[in-house]
Parts: sequence; C-alpha cells; structure tokens
Amino acid sequence: MDQFGEGVFSRLADMRKERVAAGKNVIDLSIGAPNIPPAKRIMEAMAKAVMDPANYVYAISDRKAMLDAVAQWYQRRYNVTLDPDTEICSLLGSQDGLAHIALSILDPGDIMMVPDPCYPIFADGPRIAGAELYYMPQKKEHDYVIQLGDIPEAVARKAKFMLVSYPNNPTAAMAPIEFYKELIEFAKKYDIIVLHDNAYSELVFDGREWGSFLELPGAKEIGVEFNSLSKTYGLAGARIGYCLGNSEVVGMLKTLKSNMDYGMFLPIQAAAIEAISGDQSIVAETRAAYERRRDVLCDGLIEAGWQMDKPPGTMFVWAPIPSSYESSEAFVKDLLDKTGVLVTPGSAFGPSGEGYVRMALVQSEEDMQLAVDEVKKSGIFA
Repeated sequence: MDQFGEGVFSRLADMRKERVAAGKNVIDLSIGAPNIPPAKRIMEAMAKAVMDPANYVYAISDRKAMLDAVAQWYQRRYNVTLDPDTEICSLLGSQDGLAHIALSILDPGDIMMVPDPCYPIFADGPRIAGAELYYMPQKKEHDYVIQLGDIPEAVARKAKFMLVSYPNNPTAAMAPIEFYKELIEFAKKYDIIVLHDNAYSELVFDGREWGSFLELPGAKEIGVEFNSLSKTYGLAGARIGYCLGNSEVVGMLKTLKSNMDYGMFLPIQAAAIEAISGDQSIVAETRAAYERRRDVLCDGLIEAGWQMDKPPGTMFVWAPIPSSYESSEAFVKDLLDKTGVLVTPGSAFGPSGEGYVRMALVQSEEDMQLAVDEVKKSGIFA
C-alpha cells in the first residue's frame, strides 16, 4: 500500500464537499461517471430477474446465454468471430479486469508498457503485480498516438505486456489503422502480449466510425481487448465488462478470477444480454447526447479564451492549462474557487499529464452552458 497515496478522485470529492458545505454551487466535471440511464427495456430485464428467487445463488461462472450474446454482439458490431467458451470472460466492470489481469501475466520485476498520460488503473494494476512500468509517451505533436519506433529495443525485448487504449482516456485521441497494424507486428517481433482497452468505441463524433482491435489479422494471436457496457448502455453502476480475444490470456484471467470472485450477479447478466441483444437505438442516442454536450462546452470555453481541441470521441475533453499556472492542481483549485467548475488535474494521469486538465461530459447541456458562463464571468482566461 506504500505505492498508493490517496486517490485523486477522493481528493476532488473532498474539495467538492467543502464547497457544497459552504453553500456554494459545484458543476462537477471531474469523474467520468455517466448520468445517462439505461433504456427502460434493460432496467425491466434486470428488475424481472431480481424478483426471481432462483437468481440469488452464486453465479460461479458466466451463463452460456450471456457468452453467446456477447459473441453475437462482436460478430454484428465488429465482424469479429469469438468462441464463447474460450475467448470471452466477463469482468465486474473494466476496472476489475484492469486491476487484476497483470497478476495473471506478470511476475514481480517484469516490464509492462503503459501509455503516458493514462487512466490511473492502467498503471496501478501492474504495480499490484510488482511489475516495472515503462511509460510510452502520447505527445500532442503526434496527435497523442504512441510512437512504437521510439521505444528502446532493450525495453521492448524485456517487456512482457503492453496496454493501448484508443479512443483514449484522458486525451480523447483516436489512432489510425496503420498504428494497429504496426502494433501487431511490434508485439509479434518482441513476443509481447497486448491489451487493447476499447471502452469508448461507440462514443465517436462528427460521423466518425470505430471498430475493434480484434478485427485486424493477427490480433488474436498476440492480444485481448476489454470492452464495457458502462458508457454505451448507461450501466456504469452495474459493473459489466468483458475480456475478449486470445484464448490463453482469457483462460489465465478466468482462472485468476475463479479464485477471487463468484461471478456476475445473475440479474446483471440478464441486463447485459438485453442491452447487447435488443434494440440498439439507445447507442446512437447516447452518442448524440455526448456530442451535443461536447459542442456546448468546448465551443463556449474556446469563445471564453480557453484554447483547446474539440475531442473526436470519448466522454472527455483534454485541455491545456494557462501558462501562468505552475501546476495543474493549482489551476484546478483556482478554477473551482472562481467558477465552481471542478475538473481533474492532468498530473493524475501520469508524468506527461502535467500541464493539462481533463473534463468529463457528465452533466446536462444546461449545466455545461452554466459552466461556460461561470468561466466567462470569472475572467480567468481574459
């Protein structure tokens, strides 16, 4: 535990509570907690299953109906064929898998390569496994796409595992298909297992499209993908995610999880089946809602003098802090004091995150406009 300090989101929550206790308003754009609920049919499927007394046993393992539904979902959505028995493992949310998969692959002292900046659990999971981290820079001059050719050969030869995530949290970047082709060749050359986090595949804007890492030839030979129902279907609190792809990697994670938990609550499995098998119009509606929020927030803040790039996808905005501030945490505190808008300091996302903040599109369009208005009134970018 000496490796872990107090989580940044706990500190931000304390700042929020202190301001609310003083009777002041807070527009919280810090934590990426979706506020769009599931479709009614999904909630009804879970409610019906909750009322069945037979569903209160240990799940132990994933039900065949859910595994089959996931395989069919991947076939329909991504044109990826998966064996339900050997190439799919449920997760109690992606966070569960990201926290634990390194334990099934890495020995203490092994090298894992993670993006920089990155979502904190990407690095924390390997730390739990005792791994050494190598940060792969995601730089603005390269549109935040990892430059695999810049990784020292000595590091690549020693590394066992690497994590890649596009559309990316926190930078919101999207990598071109050429990057993924290079990634597969890189992993084969150096015998590295790849984990591709694809939690935001449905949240891409302006008519863009996104697929699956597993669509590419050779991907299943060297890696797995994580996917999640949290943002796409509004099921964040239900904790539903999946590890899919290479059967050996999936099998090792299944073995680990069989010793750590008793599976996903059966009514939640019922909700998952309904979400991915039923009417998919909710996906387009959710995407459109986030795109409208992005436009209100980014267009307004740019008009207020805050220069930033509008994200092509995800539910986040990655924005530079003014040059007058010496740290992103100092800017976050000042922004909250002057405007009531709470965002996350970029320093929470690794060494390269300093100098930026992340804003989550988790409030209504009205609240996004209120945030813009408060920033304009504050004169912080004047």
